[in-house]
Amino acid sequence: MLEKLPTLGDEPFSPKTEAQLDRAEHRCVAHGGRLTGTRRQVLGFILENTKPCGAYEILDWLRGYQRNAAPPTVYRALDFLTAHGLIHRIERLAAFTGCTHRLECAHGEECGHRAQFLICKHCGSVQELEDQHIGAALSKAARAVDFMPTHSTVEIEGVCHLCRKTHS
Repeated sequence: MLEKLPTLGDEPFSPKTEAQLDRAEHRCVAHGGRLTGTRRQVLGFILENTKPCGAYEILDWLRGYQRNAAPPTVYRALDFLTAHGLIHRIERLAAFTGCTHRLECAHGEECGHRAQFLICKHCGSVQELEDQHIGAALSKAARAVDFMPTHSTVEIEGVCHLCRKTHS
């Protein structure tokens, strides 16, 4: 959870998040979508958090800005953001995290990004990786059994370097 929640009317998200939101908006327009105010708020909240966010955590925060916000509001925003590659759903945690690769990619938006996630079982932090060797190994293994993958996400649970230092 954020130490201090941003107040969208009074104070913007961090400059880094605002820049990512602007890139996300351009990406949506380029792909025929629209980053509405609610979608932008949800994405901003996810990006500002250091840990993945659950839908009801997002809803609780969003109600501070939209009193009538309901679960379908959040789920529609999450579906849109996932479909546009701006966030990832971490299945193991039933939570969402920003796609750092998609929002900061310097080698083209359609670079064939395949995500791998390292999930710390102590602090709950998630680190996104993009190791092409892992993606290639999965594709090769799938082809060996005549399977054509269209999407893959790898989630690896363990202990992050900070928790290892703290708990040693």
